[in-house]
Amino acid sequence: MSQVNSWGSRVSLVIGHMAGMIDQPALPVWVGTLIAGYAFAPAQAGGLATLFLFGVVVSSVVLSPFFHRMPGRWIPAIGFGVSAAAFYAMIGFHDFGPLAIGHFVAGFATGLALSFTHGTMGRTANPHRIFAMGGLMLGIFAVVFLGGSPSAIAKFGPPTIFTLFAIIMAVACVVSLFLFPDASANEDVVEDTTTFSRRAWLVIFGIMLMALNQAMIFSFLERMGADRGLDREAIQGVLITLGLVAITPAALAALLEKRLSAIKVGIGGAVAQGVLALVISCSSGFWPYAVGAVLFPFVMLFTHTFIFGHLARIEPTGRAVAATPAMIMSGSTIAPLFGGVLVQSVGYPALGIAAIVFGLLAAGLYIASRRYEGATAGVLAQASVAR
Repeated sequence: MSQVNSWGSRVSLVIGHMAGMIDQPALPVWVGTLIAGYAFAPAQAGGLATLFLFGVVVSSVVLSPFFHRMPGRWIPAIGFGVSAAAFYAMIGFHDFGPLAIGHFVAGFATGLALSFTHGTMGRTANPHRIFAMGGLMLGIFAVVFLGGSPSAIAKFGPPTIFTLFAIIMAVACVVSLFLFPDASANEDVVEDTTTFSRRAWLVIFGIMLMALNQAMIFSFLERMGADRGLDREAIQGVLITLGLVAITPAALAALLEKRLSAIKVGIGGAVAQGVLALVISCSSGFWPYAVGAVLFPFVMLFTHTFIFGHLARIEPTGRAVAATPAMIMSGSTIAPLFGGVLVQSVGYPALGIAAIVFGLLAAGLYIASRRYEGATAGVLAQASVAR
C-alpha cells in the first residue's frame, strides 16, 4: 500500500478529484453559456447539465460495487480520456441532440474516473486528509475558473466552454496515466461481502439527504434574493464571498480531524444545514439572506470531509467511498426539479421547511448508525492492522 501514499499518487488523486467534480464550480457558467451562447431554453440548458450529472450517477452506481475487483490503475485515465474526447467532439455541434449524447457520454466517463479516484482515496493511509486536500484545491480552482472562464468564453465564443472542459479532462487523463496508484484491494481487505454493512448504508443515506438539501437550496439561491428585490450587485457580492469562504472548510476539517467525532459532525452539520436553509428561504432582509448563503455550502463541505473519512474506515474495501459521485450528484440531479415544484406550488419558504425535514432525517440516520458501532469494531481493528 506504499504506492498509494506517495506524493505522486496524492497529486493524481487530488487532480482527479478536481476534474471529476468540475460541475460544482462550472455549473452556473455552463448553463448560462448554453442559454446565452447556444440559444437553448432554460429547461433545455438545464437538461443538458442534468444529462451529464445523470451519466455520473449511473456510472458510479453501476461500477462502484466492483471497485475492489477491477484494475483501478488504468481506469481513471480511460475515463478522463473518453470524457475529454466527448467534450472536444461537442465543440463542433450546436444542436440539442448531439450535445445531449455528448453530455451523457462525458458524464458516464467522468463518473467512472471519479468513482475510482474516490475509492482509491479511501484506501490511502488517511482518507480524511486526502479528501480535504482535494476539497481545498477544488475551492481554489473554482475561484480561478469562475474568474477567468466568462471572459474567455466572451472573447473566443460559446464553444470555448467545451474546449476548457476538454483540456481539464485531458490533463487529468495524462496525470492519471503516469501517476495514478495501484490500490489493489486483494492484499488487505478484511471482509469481502456483496453488500455494505447496515451502518455504512445509514451513513450513505444521511449524506445523500444532505446533498439533496445542498443542491435544492443552491439551485434557487440567486433567485431567492432577486425575487425579494435585493440589489443585483449585492447578490453578486454574496456569491463571490461564498466562493472565497468555500475554500476554507476542507482545510479546517483537516486540522480538526483528530479533535472531532465524524458522526457528531454529521449530526450537527445536518441540523445546521436545515436551519440555515430555513433562514435563507424565509428571510426578507439582506443580512439574514447573506449570512445564511455564505455559511450554507461551508457546512456541507466541512461535514462531508468527516463523513468521507468515516465511511473509508467502516467499509475498508473502498466501495462505499467509490460511490461518492452517486451520493452527491444524485442530489444535484433530483433537487432542481423537486425544488422547482415546491417553489411553484407553495413558495420559497417550502424549500426551508423541506430542508429542515431532510436535515432531521439525516441526523437521525447518523444517530442510528452509532448503534452498530460495536458490531463492526472487530473488523475495523483487523483493517487497521492490515494497513
